[in-house]
Amino acid sequence: MSKYDIIVLGSGPGGYVAAIRASQLGFKTAVIEKESLGGVCLNWGCIPTKALLKSAQVFEYLKHAEDYGLSVKEYDKDFTAVVKRSRGVAEGMSNGVKFLMKKNKIDVIEGFGTLKTGKKVEVDGKDYSADHIIIATGARSRELPSLPQDGKKVIGYRQAMSLEKQPKKMIVVGSGAIGVEFAYFYNSIGTEVTIVEYLPSIVPVEDEDVSKQLERSFKKSGIKIMTSAEVTSVDTSGTGVKATVKTKKGEEILEADLVLSAVGIKSNIENIGLEDVGIAVDRDKILVNDYYQTNIPGYYAIGDVTPGQALAHVASAEGILCVEKIAGQHVEAIDYGNVPGCTYCTPEIASVGLTEKQAKEQGLDIKVGKFPFSASGKASAGGNKEGFVKVIFDAKYGEWLGCHMIGAGVTDMIAEAVLGRKLETTGHEVLKAIHPHPTMSEAVMEAVADAYDEVIHL
Repeated sequence: MSKYDIIVLGSGPGGYVAAIRASQLGFKTAVIEKESLGGVCLNWGCIPTKALLKSAQVFEYLKHAEDYGLSVKEYDKDFTAVVKRSRGVAEGMSNGVKFLMKKNKIDVIEGFGTLKTGKKVEVDGKDYSADHIIIATGARSRELPSLPQDGKKVIGYRQAMSLEKQPKKMIVVGSGAIGVEFAYFYNSIGTEVTIVEYLPSIVPVEDEDVSKQLERSFKKSGIKIMTSAEVTSVDTSGTGVKATVKTKKGEEILEADLVLSAVGIKSNIENIGLEDVGIAVDRDKILVNDYYQTNIPGYYAIGDVTPGQALAHVASAEGILCVEKIAGQHVEAIDYGNVPGCTYCTPEIASVGLTEKQAKEQGLDIKVGKFPFSASGKASAGGNKEGFVKVIFDAKYGEWLGCHMIGAGVTDMIAEAVLGRKLETTGHEVLKAIHPHPTMSEAVMEAVADAYDEVIHL
């Protein structure tokens, strides 16, 4: 039997990061992976979708070249080539993780791992033991009973990024990050897209102002949006799909080539031995403490299989913290109230902390500031005037309660708010920190100035 200090089950952004940190701290480490190093994020999620979205963005620039004083006589998209580029980017990143495994002397065990009692994991009939076993098996596309996925006409995100042929019409069910990113991508390259969202607004976890702005932007670009609507059944017997959608006005039949189900994720916790070991689970999630220890000593869980936010950067942070705690280091529990969320459609969305509605529901006395990119010199020069930065502060103490952005490049700007909140920065301190001009990021300072009635450029 092979013996290790730490075995990590799963090599997504939680698993492989935890393994590397374990190796850095001197632990003899192994990773068990049933498919491809990097997990869903690198191979079928975060990275390849961004490659698709970049192709869509470049295509949009070509379509609007005249707006920039340029003349492009002929241009077109090659859907197969776009998908091929995306897969190439993903493959390159996965190869990068392979290099990191070798560099850090981490053993990669290929196959499906099953947890056993006595701190063991079985892979293809062979047992591996460790003092500490970290479960990082991630998640997959969730299926609704009314929307079973057949992988052809009713698909999940995995099939959506590797279709052989571009659909003429597509229905996207769900308007979270996955749904709106694919809706933007396919609409921008010429597919007729309809979004069906069960809740009253799209991107429902975002601030209401952000949701309204994205809906305006999407409708302007030709995306049809149905909110407070539910797909109750699908008929795939014909050449395409007929979806029955229940709305406040009654039922409506939508026809399309295919339906993308983007209604969330399902944790990969089946058949990995949780019951045999006795690890506690509640509502599809493995229960852990602040340091990711399960109820059974020596077994830990991180990432999408735990109750925290299902985000790649959260899984990575959890993996590092988990391993550092095992190593006996002094660590602080993650503040899940200061985790940024990013959505990479156009316009992009980024947010952290409380929404205005949440702050009011908590009874807080708040100051709210907003700066539109239409008043930004950099945004005007770049032709990206849609969107705004919105900030929320506690009126009494100046605490930065929340920051919400929608516009070009905002996913690269949100870190200022995350760091500011981590350092307990006040609105006054943000105002007195000189921001470069002209940049998109100075909109953060301008929004703060608006909150304190000191805004210059509005």
